[in-house]
Amino acid sequence: KTPLPPPHSAPPRHFESALEAVATLKSEGVCVIGMETTSRSLSYTKVDYPQPTALILGNEITGIDTLVMEACDVLVEIPTFGIKNSLNVASAAPVVIFEVLRRWGHL
Repeated sequence: KTPLPPPHSAPPRHFESALEAVATLKSEGVCVIGMETTSRSLSYTKVDYPQPTALILGNEITGIDTLVMEACDVLVEIPTFGIKNSLNVASAAPVVIFEVLRRWGHL
């Protein structure tokens, strides 16, 4: 069975690099927030998510490229406890997306 398309979605776009995508989004007035654990990251619950916002997620091994992180408006992280300092992308994305939608009054 194929799921129905969402009622609201962004059209697909292609960029040569993530850095180009971030620069284009920012030039269009989109707030770009990177999801990465760094010394300058803020808790995802402590930042504002203006509309529109784009979330940037890295790959499972190396995360977000350093130049892309520098281009982001802010970096957020999900605080964790214990030995591991981060969640995988499949776990982290829905946590932050839920928070964004909650803040925007969609939940």
